[in-house]
Amino acid sequence: MSEKAQAVRTVFLKNAPAVAGFASIVGKKEGDGPLGKRFDAVEPDARAGQDSWEKAESTMLRRAIDLACERAGVTPGCVLAGDLLNQCAGSAYGVRGVDAPFFGLYGACSTMAESLGLAALLVDGGHFESAAAATGSHFCSAERQFRFPLEYGGVRTPTAQWTVTGAGCVVLSAEGKGPYITRFTPGKIVDAGIKDMGNMGAAMAPAAYDTLSAHFALTGRGPEYYDVILTGDLGRLGQEILRDLFAADGVDLGANYMDCGVLVYDIGRQDAHCGGSGCGCSASVLSGHFLRGMRDGLWRRVLFAATGALMSPTTSLQGESIPAICHAVAIEAERC
Repeated sequence: MSEKAQAVRTVFLKNAPAVAGFASIVGKKEGDGPLGKRFDAVEPDARAGQDSWEKAESTMLRRAIDLACERAGVTPGCVLAGDLLNQCAGSAYGVRGVDAPFFGLYGACSTMAESLGLAALLVDGGHFESAAAATGSHFCSAERQFRFPLEYGGVRTPTAQWTVTGAGCVVLSAEGKGPYITRFTPGKIVDAGIKDMGNMGAAMAPAAYDTLSAHFALTGRGPEYYDVILTGDLGRLGQEILRDLFAADGVDLGANYMDCGVLVYDIGRQDAHCGGSGCGCSASVLSGHFLRGMRDGLWRRVLFAATGALMSPTTSLQGESIPAICHAVAIEAERC
């Protein structure tokens, strides 16, 4: 067994890559939320100065990448990015013109953790000196692809979540003062049999339970080890389900367990139903709020576990259930 893979399914990063730079860009609704002042920029125009929602999504992603790279002081050795659009078009067009190899990823709302974990592996293994992990989404482009055009005016169910208009980028480097990516627990597909596209939290919570349980068991760390356990984006209902799943094992996730989808909006005041979702939710909340907090010494150990629902409009119309996944990345103030 590789010395890096000291436990099955959890990779111990021997040369833990440093977070060299990060950035977050969000839309007006997100800027009006509880974390509004934590983001680097708030777009007052939902089109971000472009003539389509999709171009706006790409533009915001590119702005986040450029700002994170500027702060890191590097041109990334490679870029790993993804989004919710068909063929990852939002990322492909956003990264177009960046002079670096590009890896397009699709993990639905788990993509930020997927890109961050894979970027860490590439840097830890010495394959690249630096790598940028980025993800974004846009409410209007997601509605057009997954649900109905905005003009339809469809009624949202109580369990529905609001796709975040936003993007986040984290640049990793082989050297730096941290924080550092120290552990990566990739997820397995877990299908709980949920078929309701308006209930992503219930579909994804079992995947979060599976990955977090594996991480705790294989690293020997309990929930109390981390200052923050951060899922995304289970929303209010999915968060409750995850707590219940662990409670059945006699495990209390405690007050340090939070969810990006619950944090990003004032759910009652902003009519977000069960909270936020979308690739840009966990990406912007991690980059805008938690990495900034770690830099300022507010937290030293964060376990970032983004979740994703891997369905498509076609499979849902065919009556398929919703497979889900969760990837977990440990981010710590010190290499260990």
